[in-house]
Amino acid sequence: MCAGIAEHDVMRLPLKNLIVVAGLLLTCAVGKAQATEPDARYLDVLDMHGMPASPADRSFNIFFDAGAWYGYSLPPAGDDGSGFVGPFVHSLGDGRWVGKHFARLALRDAASHRDIPLAPTESHAAPGYLVRRFVSSDLSVSQILFFANSWHALVRVELKASRTLDIDLGLVGQAMPDEASHLATHDGDVLQSFARSPSVLSTSLHADTANAGHVTLSGADYRIDLSRPLHLVPGQTAIVYVDQMLAYDPQTDKPQAVSEAEAWAHNRERWAGYLASAASSHLAGLPDDTARHVAVKAIMTLLGNWRAARGDLHHDGVIPSYSNPDFNGFWAWDSWKHAVALASFAPDLARDQVRAMFDYQAADGMVPDCLYLDKSGDNWRDSKPPLATWATLAIYRATGDKAFLSEMYDKLVRYHRWWFAARDHDHNGLAEYGATDGTAIAAKWESGMDNAVRFDTVAMLENDKGAWSADQESVDLNAYLYEEKSDLAEIAKAIGKDADYRQWLKEAAVMRAAIQARMYDRQRGYFFDARLGSKDFVGVYGSEGWAPLWAGAASADQAAHAVRVMLDPNKFATYLPFPTLAKDDPHFSPVTGYWRGPVWLDQAYFGVAALRRYGYAKQADDMARRLVLNAKGVTAQAPVYENYDPLTGQGYQSPNFSWAAASYLLLLR
Repeated sequence: MCAGIAEHDVMRLPLKNLIVVAGLLLTCAVGKAQATEPDARYLDVLDMHGMPASPADRSFNIFFDAGAWYGYSLPPAGDDGSGFVGPFVHSLGDGRWVGKHFARLALRDAASHRDIPLAPTESHAAPGYLVRRFVSSDLSVSQILFFANSWHALVRVELKASRTLDIDLGLVGQAMPDEASHLATHDGDVLQSFARSPSVLSTSLHADTANAGHVTLSGADYRIDLSRPLHLVPGQTAIVYVDQMLAYDPQTDKPQAVSEAEAWAHNRERWAGYLASAASSHLAGLPDDTARHVAVKAIMTLLGNWRAARGDLHHDGVIPSYSNPDFNGFWAWDSWKHAVALASFAPDLARDQVRAMFDYQAADGMVPDCLYLDKSGDNWRDSKPPLATWATLAIYRATGDKAFLSEMYDKLVRYHRWWFAARDHDHNGLAEYGATDGTAIAAKWESGMDNAVRFDTVAMLENDKGAWSADQESVDLNAYLYEEKSDLAEIAKAIGKDADYRQWLKEAAVMRAAIQARMYDRQRGYFFDARLGSKDFVGVYGSEGWAPLWAGAASADQAAHAVRVMLDPNKFATYLPFPTLAKDDPHFSPVTGYWRGPVWLDQAYFGVAALRRYGYAKQADDMARRLVLNAKGVTAQAPVYENYDPLTGQGYQSPNFSWAAASYLLLLR
């Protein structure tokens, strides 16, 4: 655009457009430099524009980073005012907007006392920051919102003038009109407190040459003015910072300090590392640019759901989705999948994701289903499928961190042994999903596949006090436990526990034989859950049937037959492949069925990995390409969804879903 602005073109413009053109000339050189930044190609991978209609509105995307429990959005198209939307505070109840407008600028020429109007030129979401740019006849202004750490969101305001200029600068904000919050001032800061919560949101404004001066409050509106004018000289950049900090509980929180002068460079360094991991994304037959675009979206999704240790959560982790008020905590098998994907680009977070769940491991070895900021809401009625050892080993393979293996080994062993102590009703070495309270619903939750058809007729059997099993041995559970024995063997060998290594290999061999003998139906050529007390199968064709292939528990002949089922277009090779229930099942319900037909990306990834493990590389590539190209919006701007319609590729349930993002990263690795 800059190269196309000629003097004769400018002279023909209406007066109202001269301000914009003058500002564009000021910012041309800056724009050329910014285009060379490593994230320039990834602007607006996700659309972050929106304005909440109510405090609970989650109908659009929100920018979070660095583990912060609060986030922001860009104003919607047509809103030409400066600043941002928010914040949305996720740690207040189920989460709510507490601000509408944040970091709006009020600029005035100190000499003439005239307001300086700004015309917007850019509004983007980039990996790790939001940016807005404005111009006037003598001035260009940029606002970059980013997180310095989990406590501090900063807005870096850069001002450049074409002539010597003194400017009075004020910061204007508007809280969400809400009787449950209250504004006050303290030492030049604006403090926002909330009913029934100890949390406090503080907002400050300062620059190298001026401190915050007068603060004005009026209802839900506030304004902070600098104590003296900014002196702008042509060719130099004046920088002002807005700092918004959330203390979850000021009595116990110890916010990390932040150096505003260094924070932006640290943010860029951190995100350059994340983006570097996406550069190797590849899938045969898919353009690498497309693969990288999807990988960056997945990385942004996972980090957008990153939440730092607060309250009763003792380590950082990743929530399932900020877009769903039911998902304001850490879930066990979500955590294992998140950690495997995070290991390749955010290994510290991956380690903490695993630690966060094991912080609450019970004396008997059980790991609970889910954890919350307030531990009184944690779910101990059930656990979740055992993939923790798989996650731990993935972190080691990505980092070589043997200390982490040593830290986790005994905990993983206790959790693994718990499954056979509490969930093997007939003590035959094959386990069942179950519950601590004897309810079928909790046993279904423990599977992670809440309403799967295979559990429609399940009954509960008591094993011991607080330990119940469903009356069927689930093939996926036992495939995961076989994988755990194999992985525990590898971990034991890596940390020098040779006797343990040999013992795990023996146990794995026994369990592999048991899965092949008990859970494979020769007549139908597929793996199924098995009824306790009989030789019958639970004859439902579901995604659980390829778990033994993913784990390597099937024989080559069994795998060959199972692959035929997987690649049957009337069963699992649908437009978007690998639904959780076969297409020809009478209960198949791809839109509203939840686990009765939609495609869940974790199970689809396991299906692709299963094909690869048994040498079906071409078919694996084909299915993986379909998962990328046929899921609506994944290669465009839409968020990744909780699950998808296998017949149309339409996404449903929660957008910005973490394990879907994790699965796409694994598909493209």
